[in-house]
Amino acid sequence: MIVQRRSGAAARRLAMRAALLAAALVIVGPFLWIAVASFRTQISLMMGEVLFTPTLMNFDELLFSKSSDYAANYLNSLLVASLVTLIVLAISTLAAYSLARLAWPRWVVHLLLLWALAFQMVPAITLVGAWFSMLRAVGLDSSYTGLVLAHVALNLPMGLWMMTIYVRDIPMELEEAARLDGATTPAILWRIVVPLSRAGLAATAILVFIFSWNEFAVALNLTSRRTATIPVAVANFAQEYVIKHTAMAAAATLALIPALVLLLAGQRYIVKGLMAGASK
Repeated sequence: MIVQRRSGAAARRLAMRAALLAAALVIVGPFLWIAVASFRTQISLMMGEVLFTPTLMNFDELLFSKSSDYAANYLNSLLVASLVTLIVLAISTLAAYSLARLAWPRWVVHLLLLWALAFQMVPAITLVGAWFSMLRAVGLDSSYTGLVLAHVALNLPMGLWMMTIYVRDIPMELEEAARLDGATTPAILWRIVVPLSRAGLAATAILVFIFSWNEFAVALNLTSRRTATIPVAVANFAQEYVIKHTAMAAAATLALIPALVLLLAGQRYIVKGLMAGASK
């Protein structure tokens, strides 16, 4: 009987591992295909050759060709995503502290968080027309400022929810003791709230940066060639009469690097942040 139970448990573990391996292949497979395609020529890819000679031609075209704007687009994405992350962190931390510590009626807090959740569910493409008209009216169309403001609006609800969870977990006794010692509210925020919510700040920063980095629909409509970001640059390789598959694969492979580095570096913070939200 014991032997049968052990064999059954071993079979279940084996089946679970096989299922996880299959799921991993389904998820990772497309990324591997894109990475491999970036080292192939267009002819080799279209002919479906299994064995091929790797080449760096696609990367050379992206980074060093005079007709390529990819390097500028990469810097645009870094600039926009970084600014959006800093602004969202600052606003969401202050707003979360206000909701958690100030004497707001509970219905106001719940209404604001409910509005943030509802706004997060609205497809970004439905807001592009209104944003384009408003930004054009004030002269911010096709500008970095306009795109940053749009991305801040898109990511602020998520930042508010995540930071509210972390700020609420900070013991009130620490702040009360600091006030007895003469600390002001800005000092409490900088010396107590920020250090004790490092995990929340890290998780929020990583998610906001990645979402801003990957955002396509808004960036496509609110930027020009000078201010275009990486997703727009990758899409531009698909033209009306020709699609540069291998160059597009190389552009997508390079675009993965920042997000991959952030995810590997801050994986534990992201998991902790999501689990904290689930436990609430």
